[in-house]
Amino acid sequence: MKLLDGAMAAVDHGGSLGRASALFPHAPQPFVDLSTGINPLSYPLFELPATTLSRLPETARARELAEVAARAYGAPSAAHVAAAPGTQILLPRVASLVRPGKALVFGPTYAEHKRAAAIAGHAAAEVDDFAALAAADLAIVVNPNNPDGRVVERGRLLDLAGKLRGTGGLLVVDEAFMDVGPRAESLAGDVGQGGIVVLRSFGKFFGLAGLRLGFALADTLTVERLEAQLGPWAVAGPALDYGIRALADTDWQTAMRLRLAQDAARLDTLFGRFDVPVAGGTALFRYLRLTDAAGLFSALGERGVLLRHFADRPQVLRAGLPGSDEEWQRLESALADWAARRDDGPKEIAR
Repeated sequence: MKLLDGAMAAVDHGGSLGRASALFPHAPQPFVDLSTGINPLSYPLFELPATTLSRLPETARARELAEVAARAYGAPSAAHVAAAPGTQILLPRVASLVRPGKALVFGPTYAEHKRAAAIAGHAAAEVDDFAALAAADLAIVVNPNNPDGRVVERGRLLDLAGKLRGTGGLLVVDEAFMDVGPRAESLAGDVGQGGIVVLRSFGKFFGLAGLRLGFALADTLTVERLEAQLGPWAVAGPALDYGIRALADTDWQTAMRLRLAQDAARLDTLFGRFDVPVAGGTALFRYLRLTDAAGLFSALGERGVLLRHFADRPQVLRAGLPGSDEEWQRLESALADWAARRDDGPKEIAR
């Protein structure tokens, strides 16, 4: 078997503390990891029954999870929900729902979509023109977008889905950050029309990424196809228990959305004090564009504060939210040290 070529090779993502230690071997530990868009204020942990680990997951619990997820996300019914051990494992499976052809990803965005489409046999490319997506066999839109928070209106997405349906194409909308986005723009309630797959991530908003839980929302026949590929017991017992409880806990969700919005505003204010321009983002991460992005990334990394940088976009950074008073203080101190040493303040890049 040949090794995957460059187009299919996995790229680096945020959240790798091993890589951070290699880059900044003398940084104080532990790192303040702001390189992901994962909620640092996770859903409260609770004790699991021993049978959750000692027995295979029950089919009835999987159905219950699908029902709770349908209500939480606004899907037409549980039959429109396929649960999986994280959305990452769904990407190539969803891309293979249409025969290999042209896959276009509305970018710049999360790199794994292009890679997954290539794995499924598509000729995959990123485009920055939304109208160009209508020529695709597989069109992929991240909404809200990662890393800049761009939002595409629901009406535009539905119009695109209608065009693709007419040619046998498929629209995939990755709503990993829609829990903190404008939920009126979600296509979750429209998947019954066919030709649309909506991906929802559990771990980001609920701060339990290690649990590995995600969902594909689609018409019932597509859900059946995906579930057949995933096979029995696709979701582990602990993920079932946490998913059912957390997705049904609307009080926690409402309070957390408010808290995250406040913390995002606080982060904007902190960056503003040091003339670091915030150019977008969501309530789970902020998008920074500045000429000295590399310098800021390195200066903070040396002080044990890890941001997300992008090798193909050297003037862009993404910053997640600190999760404690100590992390806020370490970020502020690192920014102050960087600002004191710089020769010129970072300038916002003209669009």
